[in-house]
Amino acid sequence: MQTFKKVSLIILVLFYVFAGINHFRNPVSYLHIIPPYIPYPVVANALAGCFEVLFAVMMLFAQTRKFAAWGIILMLLAFLPVHISMIGDAPLKLGNLVVTPLLAWVRLLVLQPLLILWAWWHTSNAEPSNYSASRSL
Repeated sequence: MQTFKKVSLIILVLFYVFAGINHFRNPVSYLHIIPPYIPYPVVANALAGCFEVLFAVMMLFAQTRKFAAWGIILMLLAFLPVHISMIGDAPLKLGNLVVTPLLAWVRLLVLQPLLILWAWWHTSNAEPSNYSASRSL
């Protein structure tokens, strides 16, 4: 695997592990942004955190990386209603961050597509032919 892609993978894994853990460390921030039409917000938040950590760990292994990357993409698409709702709810405070309407739009139109593209990049197996499929990273 090329060095840049390997570094990207490590950063992606760390990003989703920390994001997933944060759903349990600071659930109030997430519960605050879940739209009222989504049932069982506490369960939805916990599932989001679990899936973020699960997919991150699965990204470490060549055998499960493609599935995990597609899982991340589907998860990010599932989060779109929350990000759309944030636009209407802005300004709002998430921890120490104040989300303005502009920031909510940037998150939806710039950050989400970039995160999707980042995961999508890791759906292809660009490893050299002599790279063992059983090896991680």
